[in-house]
Amino acid sequence: MALLITEECINCGACEPECPNTAIYEGGEEWSWSDGTDLSEVELEDGSTIPGDEKQEPYSDEFFYIVAGKCTECTGFHEEPQCAAVCPVDCCVPDPDYEESEEELYSKKEWLHAS
Repeated sequence: MALLITEECINCGACEPECPNTAIYEGGEEWSWSDGTDLSEVELEDGSTIPGDEKQEPYSDEFFYIVAGKCTECTGFHEEPQCAAVCPVDCCVPDPDYEESEEELYSKKEWLHAS
């Protein structure tokens, strides 16, 4: 499952550089699918397609946040999610809205980083 950052976040920023998928953003910062990935365009759930570099609205204006669609729990990169490993207040936790199997996480990693 993807991870999320809770409101206990102290905005230290330790998590952001640790993410191999560039799925973590500072509060208020726009994000895009192509940040740190090989995605040039993305098909959305409704079937529409957008450019990978199209800026998206931030998930949070106050705290660092994780884009669930880009989070692989560091599968294929590290043994454990690096954001959770470095978080000094343990606010990087599993997101119950995005439960994924290890196979699904590997597939997502391949999708994000396919050359």
